[in-house]
Amino acid sequence: MPNSNFTQTAAFIWSVADLLRGDFKQSQYGRVILPFTLLRRLECVLEESKDAVVAQADKVKAMNLPEEAQEKMILRATNGLSFFNTSPMNLGKMGQSDIKDNLENYIQCFSTDAREIFEHFKFDEFVGLLDDANLLFKVVKKFATTDLSPSKVSNHEMGLVFEELIRRFAESSNETAGEHFTPRDIVRLTTSLVFMEDDEALTQDGIIRTIYDPTAGTGGFLSSGMEYVHELNPKAVMRAFGQELNPESYAICKADMLIKGQDVSRIKLGNTLSNDQLPADQFDYMLSNPPFGVDWKKIEGEIKDEHTLKGFDGRFGAGLPRVSDGSLLFLMHLISKMRDTHNVDGSVNDGGRIGIILNGSPLFTGGAGSGESEIRRYILEADLLEGIIALPTDMFYNTGIATYVWVLSNKKTSERKDKVQLIDGSNLCGKMRKSLGSKRNLMSEDDIKLITRTFGNFEVVDARELDKPAEQKSNRGRQSSISKTEAPKTFASKIFNSTDFGYRRLTIERPLRLSAQITDAAIESLRFAPKPLNAPMERLYNEFGTAWNEDNYGYLAEVETEVRALIKAEFSELKEKQIKDLLDSKLWLFQRSLMDKAQQLQTAVSAMSVGEKMAGGRDVVSNDFNQFDITMKGAFKATGIKFDAKEKKQFFDAVTFKNPDAEPVVKKVLKETAQPLYGSFNYNGKVVEFQQDGDLRDNENVQLDSNVTTTELIESYVKREVLPHVSDAWINADKRDEKDGDIGIVGYEIPFNRHFYVYQPPRALEAIDEDLALVSDEIMSLLQEVRS
Repeated sequence: MPNSNFTQTAAFIWSVADLLRGDFKQSQYGRVILPFTLLRRLECVLEESKDAVVAQADKVKAMNLPEEAQEKMILRATNGLSFFNTSPMNLGKMGQSDIKDNLENYIQCFSTDAREIFEHFKFDEFVGLLDDANLLFKVVKKFATTDLSPSKVSNHEMGLVFEELIRRFAESSNETAGEHFTPRDIVRLTTSLVFMEDDEALTQDGIIRTIYDPTAGTGGFLSSGMEYVHELNPKAVMRAFGQELNPESYAICKADMLIKGQDVSRIKLGNTLSNDQLPADQFDYMLSNPPFGVDWKKIEGEIKDEHTLKGFDGRFGAGLPRVSDGSLLFLMHLISKMRDTHNVDGSVNDGGRIGIILNGSPLFTGGAGSGESEIRRYILEADLLEGIIALPTDMFYNTGIATYVWVLSNKKTSERKDKVQLIDGSNLCGKMRKSLGSKRNLMSEDDIKLITRTFGNFEVVDARELDKPAEQKSNRGRQSSISKTEAPKTFASKIFNSTDFGYRRLTIERPLRLSAQITDAAIESLRFAPKPLNAPMERLYNEFGTAWNEDNYGYLAEVETEVRALIKAEFSELKEKQIKDLLDSKLWLFQRSLMDKAQQLQTAVSAMSVGEKMAGGRDVVSNDFNQFDITMKGAFKATGIKFDAKEKKQFFDAVTFKNPDAEPVVKKVLKETAQPLYGSFNYNGKVVEFQQDGDLRDNENVQLDSNVTTTELIESYVKREVLPHVSDAWINADKRDEKDGDIGIVGYEIPFNRHFYVYQPPRALEAIDEDLALVSDEIMSLLQEVRS
């Protein structure tokens, strides 16, 4: 069966659904078809050694050996296979009578590993349902006539058949096919990128290598990796390891590995992140396509515990991403599994390589100091990242989003040391004749070779136009007479230093500048408490306050029902405690007392206001809060008024306002030399620190440069990029990186699209005017048709 016809075999097998229709739900079709397909494949693989196995089983049975010993004896008759079936029956020999019992007995005659596969499919349950519907015999006969022998269908082709069946199953049950397997063109590309650096080593005699997939699915990556090595060296020994969460995908993967002669005890079932079942193992090659954008809230406790308690002795020491996306957790898990046998000089002898498919989020999500940024920092500073390849959109069955292949290694060649290669392969694809779910594009062998050759040669490729056909436009509906200019399809490769993706986030401060004036309006505003109670208090005062006098000011007990109704209608966001505060006269009396004190202070300040220095009273604005503060101290002393912290804050908030033309507010006087870049200024003959204005606070990202010190880097940047625009700004020296202790927090991001952006000049105005004229003529023509 050629590769192009695997869908025909899958369609023939899926036609069993015609028998199931009516008695089974669509979502159950796959749960019948998949295990029967697997059963038939195993049966066909065992056909050549069937007679010898049955004869050997009869001999071994008479020896009364333990089950494990019996299996080892019987395996000698399988011609090198790692499983068997001791029953003389097969699907073709089963008659209609007692077919349920015969089939169940047939399954029990498989070796332990093979038998367990059917248990994960809950095969007995569906056999019973088929028997109840009088369909079991018909289904068995249908599969008995399907030739799935290795001579007819190779292991690679059988993998494609399984994937097509799973895709159909996912469509019929509203599941996502991409949760189970990765498209083979992406598998081939990723496998080539990971293995190509070791082509020479892999051709040596007696080579033994391990391959691992923590999200194994149906085993596509593991199979592809083994196929790649065996093409180079048929005598190479590949040992496959994996773990899968979905029981049915796990069963198919295990069956595939069983047929390939792998030790299936190395294929595990369970959640890789919360329950790593291969904790002590390290591997030569790792391939993975973890789920995109899936949260890890269910296992948050286990992950955070490992991060906190084990640190870098565990898998997640570098940091934790946000709970909404666990992609980077899988990447850190793989990094912890890299083989790292060190030589005396510290170099890695038997290192590991990783190929993982991720969406765009891990490239740039999270600012400096965030979990994502710290993970990227660890990867780049440890020099583990070799390259990232941008894939075309619409490449996966379950999503059309942009995706990327990350290639990592702890045994980089000398030319790749401290370097990262980015390849833009987003246009390397062709349209499929028929879409499969969200998959509309396909990478050809030539596309894959171009990427692998560019990556292998570690070369810079300036953006060059590809010889790709233009996208076919829909011919439905009325077509515009104006042709839209398509952006050219290009391919490019760039090489960067690892530090090019790092930056130091500086916190830039500016002084608080306040004007002050104790106006009548400011005093009146003190009648009401600060937000969120100011608006409700003002509304209640206007509604009920006209009836208050000295004796009952703020008394609302008699109108509580009306007050609650008004609050519910207009201020429904208020909590019960806040409503009770509004109903309590103590709040109203407190605010009136504050207002009265402010009135007295206004009188005192106004009496003291002589010229600019004593401004701030009723009639004159003070643009120097420092002088106003001195004036207020005099007013407090003159009136004998004392404010507690709450009163003081509310009063000054009411009488001050920000003014960019006012004098900066002095926080404290310093006994040191002025350093304007770090917030200590010469001001009025003293060295002072200004109060920071939180609203004007900003961050600047300064690209890392290993050739200069951090001090030189940040000072030159601020002098060049900040001070020419805001001369009163300074660097907040308290914001320091936890790891290196220097000013500014280190962050890393990989802005892939920014590096490959190709400027498209705007169209000439004359051309736009011409198009507008054509559109206007077309509209007028259509209107004329309507009128006529």
